[in-house]
Amino acid sequence: MPSATPLPAMHEALPEQKLPSLYDFFHPGGLLAKSSLAFEHRPGQYLMAKTIEQCFADRRHLIAEAGTGTGKTLAYLLPALRRAREQKQRIIISTGTKNLQEQLYFKDIPFLESLLGPLKVCYMKGRANYLCKQKLYALRDNPILSGLEEIDQFHHILKWERTTETGDRSEIDALPEQSPLWHKLDARSEVCLGQSCPNWEPCFVTGMRRKALESDIVIVNHHLFFADLSIKQQAAGAPDAGILPEAAAVIFDEAHELEDVASQYFGIALSNARFDELARDTESMLRAKGVSTSAIESATQTIRERSKLFFGSLPAGPSHLGRLEFIDRADFLESRGDAYLGASNALQRLEGELERLREVEEAAGLRKRAADIRHHMKFLLESEDPNTVFWIERRATSGLRNAARNARLVEPSQAPPPQAFSTHLQATPIDVSTLLAETLFTHYPSVILTSATLTVAGADGVPSFAHLKKRLGIPFPKELVVPSHFDYAKQALLYLPPTMPDPRHADFIAQATEKTRRVLEISRGRAFCLFTSYAQMREMHERLLAQLPYPLLMQGSAPRHVLLQQFRETPNAVLFGTSSFWQGIDVQGEQLSCVIIDKLPFAVPTDPIMKARTDAITAAGGNAFNDLQVPQAVIALKQGFGRLIRSLSDRGVLMLLDPRIRTTRYGATFLDSLPPYRRTEEIGEVEKFFEAL
Repeated sequence: MPSATPLPAMHEALPEQKLPSLYDFFHPGGLLAKSSLAFEHRPGQYLMAKTIEQCFADRRHLIAEAGTGTGKTLAYLLPALRRAREQKQRIIISTGTKNLQEQLYFKDIPFLESLLGPLKVCYMKGRANYLCKQKLYALRDNPILSGLEEIDQFHHILKWERTTETGDRSEIDALPEQSPLWHKLDARSEVCLGQSCPNWEPCFVTGMRRKALESDIVIVNHHLFFADLSIKQQAAGAPDAGILPEAAAVIFDEAHELEDVASQYFGIALSNARFDELARDTESMLRAKGVSTSAIESATQTIRERSKLFFGSLPAGPSHLGRLEFIDRADFLESRGDAYLGASNALQRLEGELERLREVEEAAGLRKRAADIRHHMKFLLESEDPNTVFWIERRATSGLRNAARNARLVEPSQAPPPQAFSTHLQATPIDVSTLLAETLFTHYPSVILTSATLTVAGADGVPSFAHLKKRLGIPFPKELVVPSHFDYAKQALLYLPPTMPDPRHADFIAQATEKTRRVLEISRGRAFCLFTSYAQMREMHERLLAQLPYPLLMQGSAPRHVLLQQFRETPNAVLFGTSSFWQGIDVQGEQLSCVIIDKLPFAVPTDPIMKARTDAITAAGGNAFNDLQVPQAVIALKQGFGRLIRSLSDRGVLMLLDPRIRTTRYGATFLDSLPPYRRTEEIGEVEKFFEAL
C-alpha cells in the first residue's frame, strides 16, 4: 500500500485543468450531483466550503463545528485544492486517526480525481513507519539476529526492500505489529546520518520528503504534525529540521484532540527503554563497523546498570497499568540523588568515548542521543518551569501507546494488571495555549479547525467555542457552526432512566445492569456499551453473560480491530469497551442500533496533568470544574454518542445511566450541548421506537 506516492504517478508532467468554482461543484446541478455518489444537496457543506475559501483569502483562522453527515471532508478538500493550484500555496491536512488519513488519500482523493483530473497529493507517516536502507544493509553484512523468527522476518524484509517503492512497513502483512526487528531497521531520526549517509538519495524518507515538496496537498496525522512542530521549535529555525514542508495553511480534522496531542509532543518523556536502546544500538552499530572498543563496551554496560539502578530507585508505583502519579523531585534528589548522578555520569562517559571515534559517521548520532537523554533527565529532575507538571507513568511492556491518554478517562485503579511494566518519567506543559499561539497560529496564515464536537453550551444554552479558543490560544478566529445533515429528532431517541441512583451509590451497578439488560433485549443486542471504568465494564459484562442470549464481546479479549470486525460480522453482538472505543469508530447500519454509556465521562481528577491544570485555573481565580472538567466531559460524551448515527439511514437508541445529567445544575450544559435528540424517560417509548423500525 503506497504511503506518499502522488496520485497518479508522474501527474506533474500533465497539463493542469482549471478547477471548478465551489458553486459549480456543490450546487444541485453541479459536478458533484453528476458524480457516482448518491447526491443530496447539503447547504451546510457549501457554506463551510465558502467560509474556508474566504478564510484562505483573508489569511484568517477558522473554527468550524460540522455535525456528522455534513460532508465536511469534501467541504475542506475542494477549497484547499483550489487555493493550492491557483495561488501555488501548499496546504497541509492533518487528521486525528490513521483511518481518516487513509480514507482521505485512498478514497476521497481518487474520487475527486475522477471528477477533476490528476491532483498533486501525497500522504506522509512518521519516520518509524519507513525502512532505513543503511541499517538494513549494515545488518545484512553483519547479521546479529535473535531467534529463528527474527531471522525469517529479516529475509522477508530484505526481499521486500528490492521491490517496494515506498518502504512503508504497512506493505508487509506478515510482520507483527510489535516486531523487535523492525525497531532495529526503521528510519527514526535519532540514528539518521542525514545527507552524509551513502544511501541518502535512494532513502525512502528522502523520497517521501521530495514528493511532499512536489505536492499541493500533504496529508498527515496530528501526531506527525506536532512531532514535527516540536522538532522545528527546538531547532530554532534550522533549515533541515523536521520532515514536513512549509505550507500556507493547515486544516485540522478531528480538532477536538489537539490539546492532548500538542501536550504530548511539547513535553518530554524518558523511559528505561531509551537507555537500553542506546546501549544496544551503540554496540551493534560499532561492532558492524568493526570499530568497537573495550572502553565503549564497558561504557554501554555501565549505562545499563546505572539505568536499572536509577529507574529502580524511583518511587514504587502501584501494580496497575496506566497509573499516573506525581513525583516529588526534591525528595527524590535528597534521598536518591546518587542514582540520578550515576546515570548522568554514565551517559557523559559514553559521549566522551564516542567523541574519540570522529572518523566513524554513526558515532556522531549516537553521541547526540546520549547527550539528549542526559539533558532530558536533567530537565525532568531539575527544571523549575512553572508551566510544567512532572509525573511518572508505568506502562505494560506490550506497548500500549495510549495508556496515558486512556487513563485520563478510565479510572486507573480499575485498569487490568499487565504482566510487566516499563517506567516513564514525563514532563508535560500545563497550558499549551501560548506555545500554540507562537508556533502554530503565528506561523501559518490560516489554520482551519474542524470536528463534529467542538462546541460546549454556554450559560445561555447556546453552543460556544469559548472553551476551545481558551485552551488552544487561537487569536481572533472566524467561527462557524454547521448543523448536521441528519434528522436527529427522528433518527435517534435518548433514553434517560428516571430511577437510577447516583453512580457512587452501592446499588448503581445492580440497577445499571438491569436497565441495560432491558434495553438490550428490546434492541436485540446490536449495541455498544461504553464505560468509564474497567471494573464496571467487567462486572456488567459478567452479570449479563448469564442473562442475555447475544454474543457479548469485551475489550481486552482481542485487539481492537479484531473486536470491531467480530462485532460487524456477528448478528446481534454487543461490544463492551472503555475510552478507546468512544471515538474514531464508524459502524453504519442496523448492526449498531444502540449505544449505552454508564457515566458522564469526567476525567480522572487524580491524573497529574488534570490536577495541575485544575490547580492552575483555581490559582488564577477561575472555576476549574466549570471551565475545564465539564467542557472536556461534554465533548467526550458527544464523541461517545456520536458512534450511533453515522448515515441518513441509521436509526437507534442512546441511553445514559448517570442521573446527574437530569439532577444537577451542570447537567443542563450536557443536554444543551448534545444534538437535538428526542428525549424520553419512559421505557415504553424505547419499545415503540424499535417496533417502528
